[in-house]
Amino acid sequence: MIHAVLIFNTSGIARLTKYYTPLRQSSQTLVQKIFSLVCSRPAGLCNFLDAPELEAFLGPKTKNGVEERWQVIYRSYATLFFVFVVDGAESELGILDLIQVFVECLDRAFENVCELDLVFHFDEVHHILAEIVQGGLVLETNVEEIDTSVQQASKARKESFVSANPLSLGVGGGLGPRTGNIKTPLGWLTGKLTGVGAR
Repeated sequence: MIHAVLIFNTSGIARLTKYYTPLRQSSQTLVQKIFSLVCSRPAGLCNFLDAPELEAFLGPKTKNGVEERWQVIYRSYATLFFVFVVDGAESELGILDLIQVFVECLDRAFENVCELDLVFHFDEVHHILAEIVQGGLVLETNVEEIDTSVQQASKARKESFVSANPLSLGVGGGLGPRTGNIKTPLGWLTGKLTGVGAR
């Protein structure tokens, strides 16, 4: 099971935190602990490590009376670390591939995703993650399916906003199906300015 998905930069500042297991301590303390584990590793080592230190944050993990290990699986892209905290039921290589799927989906949504995209579009980032993982279980790994679903949701959200907001300057000059012949402020101003030049 996936217990947490974190994205933080090279300074240890969290840009996304999603927990599927209740925490025993603060989220910021957990991010700092994982950041110290990941950043202290030499570049030549593999991208997953056992982390018994996380028991203080997530509690001991036992299955059929046998204590399981917490694992931190991560990948570094430019200035960002993408980190998944999992238990022994998950495949390390499968999670590394899942991180790649997540990053590809973010790249499609934001065209070369960067740290600022995560900051200013956090709701879309959470939506993309929810298309991939829910409740700690992997739902979808096909990048095309995820991208299609995200685009449909974005289109529906924009259409809903335009139809509910008569003053929006969206599709059709803000004249959604509920607004009838109401002119937007921009349309009214454009009409007035056009009339000035006709005198």
